[in-house]
Amino acid sequence: MSQQETHGFQTEVKQLLHLMIHSLYSNKEIFLRELVSNAADAADKLRYLALSNDDLYEGDGDLRVRVSTDKEKGTVTISDNGIGMTRDGVIEHLGTIAKSGTKEFFSHLSGEASKDSQLIGQFGVGFYSAFIVAKKVTVRTRAAGKPASEGVLWESAGEGDFTVDNITKNTRGTEITLHLRDEETEFADDYRLRSIITKYSDHISVPVQMFEAGQPESDGPDGEKIPATEGSWKSMNKATALWTRNKADISDEEYQEFYKHISHDYSDALKWAHNRVEGKQEYTSLLYIPAKAPFDMFNRDQKHGLKLFVQRVFVMDDAEQFMPTYLRFVKGLIDSNDLPLNVSREILQDNKVTQTLRQALTKRALGMLEKIAKDDPEQYQSFWAEFGQVLKEGPAEDYANRERIAGLLRFASTNDNSAATTVSLEDYIGRMKEGQEKIYYIVADSHDAAVNSPHLELLRKKGIEVLLMSERIDEWLINHLTEFKGKQLHSVTKGDLELGSLEDEADKEAQEKVAEEAKGLVERIKAALDGKVADVKVTSRLTDTPACVVTGEGEMSTQMIKLMQAAGQPVPDSKPTFEINPSHPLVERLSNEQDEQLFADWSNLLLQQAQLSEKGSLADPSAFIKLMNQMLMSSFK
Repeated sequence: MSQQETHGFQTEVKQLLHLMIHSLYSNKEIFLRELVSNAADAADKLRYLALSNDDLYEGDGDLRVRVSTDKEKGTVTISDNGIGMTRDGVIEHLGTIAKSGTKEFFSHLSGEASKDSQLIGQFGVGFYSAFIVAKKVTVRTRAAGKPASEGVLWESAGEGDFTVDNITKNTRGTEITLHLRDEETEFADDYRLRSIITKYSDHISVPVQMFEAGQPESDGPDGEKIPATEGSWKSMNKATALWTRNKADISDEEYQEFYKHISHDYSDALKWAHNRVEGKQEYTSLLYIPAKAPFDMFNRDQKHGLKLFVQRVFVMDDAEQFMPTYLRFVKGLIDSNDLPLNVSREILQDNKVTQTLRQALTKRALGMLEKIAKDDPEQYQSFWAEFGQVLKEGPAEDYANRERIAGLLRFASTNDNSAATTVSLEDYIGRMKEGQEKIYYIVADSHDAAVNSPHLELLRKKGIEVLLMSERIDEWLINHLTEFKGKQLHSVTKGDLELGSLEDEADKEAQEKVAEEAKGLVERIKAALDGKVADVKVTSRLTDTPACVVTGEGEMSTQMIKLMQAAGQPVPDSKPTFEINPSHPLVERLSNEQDEQLFADWSNLLLQQAQLSEKGSLADPSAFIKLMNQMLMSSFK
């Protein structure tokens, strides 16, 4: 019985369809790559499910994808005998985009076709690419194992809605018919479709077939009879799993097309590594580093991971157990001979084979990045711009590889004061002054706040380089990365500067003399700021600024407090150490002030200035403005 329903597309689908039609016109033929790729995935999924339920094959275990065309009707049909879909599955998969980051993706679209086509590539094109060339798309499908009466018909002109109806479909799987636009009839040509399949789908392990017409009986050149041949379906692709072939026999183009097949990315990959390992464990891995970050990169809950095959049988997508979260951008597959065919995510979680493979694949991925960084620094900078913040999660997550990850990190520094994050820890160590034992860094709200921080004054004067960090994750990173190659990382805003042998005896003596002479001033300021600061000291780091605030050793930094507050976490009360610069004219003026109330006001003003410089904000800005106005008024008298 017919049960036709009309459904409206999800808003994002409408937008995507519009963009498909208007932005990807320069490379229309990718629709066939996408639809054939989806059909091959459906066959892979059936093969896996049939391992535990042979009845799903319905007596036909010969999996394949077929592409046919009707020139007169102007149609192209892509059919498979894979897993198929139920009515609910059709509505869910062909009416909505479940991808996280969807809204953010659409917020980036500019309306400029060339730019938008690149963004669509990062998002993934998939089934909806059919509408690049089709004015109407008809889908007939039935889920494997369901009766013929539970077939489903889906139809849409790619505008606001689609219809779904029940049909009888004797064979399992999905058949997609594209009713081509009048200007796209070139795709109703057999030869054109064959060339596209050969170009894009040669790596697919399921046979992609087209019908080859038979020939009538004919006379040969010597008068002999050439018998008639019957028409038959012939494979257009090698139909051999690409990763099982010899590396020397696979072209770069084939590797890139396979990357697009497994990642649904529109752009080429940056680098790949194809390895076959034999011995204690036997497996093949093919890993790719993408060139562009997807829009859901910072959603740590989004599915990620490698495609898992066991003895060339597809088992699951997004097997996250083989790749740590900080490498979630790595795409690819692993084909293991040591895991059972009926392996589940739960079994993978605590499996020793899985743990060993994870360690090996993590090292391989890091090795790929190290090779890019060494051989092509410019290409590595391009990678860093896309994925650097994700890689910074590594030291906290992967203690065993902390040193290797640290070597891949890039920062801005006072070496050139540029905001460009191009300096490695290796570069920094190579430029360290003789006798320097620490790697100095500062974490601030922005690059400008970091580069202009008063905490850098003495270090600049001595020519000591400081790493400038201003990304939200930097404070988290630095809490888990305390040293590199035996050199401690030291914050210039925490505790003492600890210059060690970089501080000569004359400097030390001068510093001690100033501190001794300012003892009385320090005590007066302590009394004036009682309850507001943990301590008052004579500074060892300022040359041009009257005062600054410093976090005590072992206490939570300003940036970490901000991170905790942003996450809604309770933050313990802490008071800063207030450092004064007695040689600054303002502090000299303060030292000579006899009026204790005026002295207290000046002390408070200098403290709040220092806190504003350090935090970028004050707990009570209006009180600061009131105090400042009061001081300005009194200076006019």
